[in-house]
Amino acid sequence: MSRIETLVNGVLDGDRRALARLITRIENRAPDAPAALAALFPHTGRAYIVGITGAPGTGKSTVVNALARTLRAQDRTVGIVAVDPTSPFSGGAVLGDRIRMTDLAGDRGVFIRSMANRGSLGGLAAATGDVVRALDAAGFDVVLIETVGAGQSEVDIARTAYTTIVVDAPGLGDDVQAIKAGILEIADILVVNKADRPGAENTVRALRATLELGHRLRSAGHHGPLLDQDDAPPEPALDLWDVPILKTVATERSGLDELAGAIERHRAYLSESGLYEERARQRVQAELATRLREELLARLLDERSPAAVAGVIERILARQLDPGSAVRELLNGT
Repeated sequence: MSRIETLVNGVLDGDRRALARLITRIENRAPDAPAALAALFPHTGRAYIVGITGAPGTGKSTVVNALARTLRAQDRTVGIVAVDPTSPFSGGAVLGDRIRMTDLAGDRGVFIRSMANRGSLGGLAAATGDVVRALDAAGFDVVLIETVGAGQSEVDIARTAYTTIVVDAPGLGDDVQAIKAGILEIADILVVNKADRPGAENTVRALRATLELGHRLRSAGHHGPLLDQDDAPPEPALDLWDVPILKTVATERSGLDELAGAIERHRAYLSESGLYEERARQRVQAELATRLREELLARLLDERSPAAVAGVIERILARQLDPGSAVRELLNGT
């Protein structure tokens, strides 16, 4: 039996060391990682994926930690993927969530994996989806994904998770920040953490005012189909889920039972409305589009010499060639 087969069997048998080693190989894009993921794929599709995002300083990690403890009290196993930013200078990352979640250490029903985003935009690491798939195959009931915390650009999580939680907190700026388009539009649940601080009610009111402006679009406004399907069934234009605004004090585990209950209600809503299958399809579309872009770019660069690419760049700088024509020239090999 090969090493990768041993790791795959270990993951399916619940071996935490095998899972950790396989995730490391996935992150490092080891040559045998795709074969392992292909072997695990038939065993996926059972975990419920929850994304937690929001601006830095809102207490996302503390919310994730408290939510995991609440879910464990309900006898559900939890996998946690916490994505931290990578330094653009050193390439390293401080995986701070391992420090904040030490009280979960030793619980066999919890697996925490911190990973650097390695320069990936949108709040997630490039390998996040594969890591989530490994946790799914390992049998975890719920997988929590905590994103980098990059603010309004952090929308990739909506294409990865079934339920997206956006965490806000009082005292992070004026209330206009709360109604900016972007990150709030992806929220299935809004959480005002640190609700024991002054200004919490003002934050709740600002968020509620935003929600009352109108319903979210189900596809273009929320997940955004990236690959058109001519034979896809028609879908209603609006997502009629009533986004709840919950107040928590995660350091005291206050409001976490309500948050866990809201996640279950949203899961039931997705199932009853048919949106569960729709979001699963959108997840596949988004991942397929991303992987196609990466693979096609890699193949193109393999087929074109560095000198040819450098020459195109120089011609663009000299205003002899516009970027659009340059792309077509590279694609056509002229």
